[in-house]
Amino acid sequence: MEKRLKIAQLANIAERVPPNKYGGTERVIYALTEELVKRGHEVTLFASGDSITSAKLVSIYPKSLRQSKVLHNVYGANILSLLNIGNAYQLQDQFDIIHDHNGYLSLPTANLSRVPVVMTMHGAFGVNEKRVFENLKNPFVVSVSHAQAASAPKLKFIGNIYHGLDMTHFPFSKKRGDYLLFTGRISMEKGVHIAIEVAQYLNMPLIIAAKIDLAADSLQDISYFRQFVEPKLSDQIRLVGEVDETERNKLMSKALCSLHPITWPEPFGLTVIESMACGTPVVAFNLGSMLEVVDDGKSGFVVNDISEMIEAIANIQSINRSYCREYVLNKFSVKNMVDGYEGVYDKILRKEY
Repeated sequence: MEKRLKIAQLANIAERVPPNKYGGTERVIYALTEELVKRGHEVTLFASGDSITSAKLVSIYPKSLRQSKVLHNVYGANILSLLNIGNAYQLQDQFDIIHDHNGYLSLPTANLSRVPVVMTMHGAFGVNEKRVFENLKNPFVVSVSHAQAASAPKLKFIGNIYHGLDMTHFPFSKKRGDYLLFTGRISMEKGVHIAIEVAQYLNMPLIIAAKIDLAADSLQDISYFRQFVEPKLSDQIRLVGEVDETERNKLMSKALCSLHPITWPEPFGLTVIESMACGTPVVAFNLGSMLEVVDDGKSGFVVNDISEMIEAIANIQSINRSYCREYVLNKFSVKNMVDGYEGVYDKILRKEY
């Protein structure tokens, strides 16, 4: 892309960019922002004040909301998140394009913007999400997988762009470990209880390196943890909690495989590509984007139920760990992602849509 643009990247201020520990969306925003700056664009990042960036940082609060503990509802429509969104759109005339990562939370504001808005939908399209996006159509919506786009057939997407990260520094191990691994977030939709059931059936160790924040998470997630996860913890089923990238990657590189037994239509699944970048294959349920993200039979297995998941783990030695890494670094690179977004920005500004 020859033209250098003035771009606003609008993050949610619940988590820092990049995140201290949990925060897949924030990792993507960080990678995107840094690469756009490297390519010569003038980027302004609207994020929490403790964010780290080469772009110009604009913040209405000095710390991520979860770290600051000033609000209980840090992920929803709280007053500070709304101020962050309002501040960015108030300054809209300073930019050629606004790239908004807040989803439906900022959609009503984005819909009134005079400046073109690209909105990456990082979550799934439920019934209510589809309804609001079908009615407020001005932003240009980007899907992160074809499965996500297919779930909202009435929407006109400007493009499909897979997430990308710089994973070249991730530790790689050809040697298989002896434990199963679950990473991410503890909630019903992520299926931690299923990972526990599989590990117990196989009598194998399971490490759960996942977030559960009893002060900030929803009552639904906390109740799920109390009922389905906490009573089953033991020397075999071990919860190490929320870990930083270094510790998580170390766990990934030494695991036999990562389990991704989701119960919802996962739009992408960042931990899936991160695991494969460490050489560790993934066994995932066939929901959402999994057949797009996992190279079934080559970088892991995409299965339909618990029985197939157990069978896949028994056959995990057939997966070449070097292939897992090569596949991910080629398909889900920062370069591929930013090439895609530059193409979308250019298409919109040329009015070729």
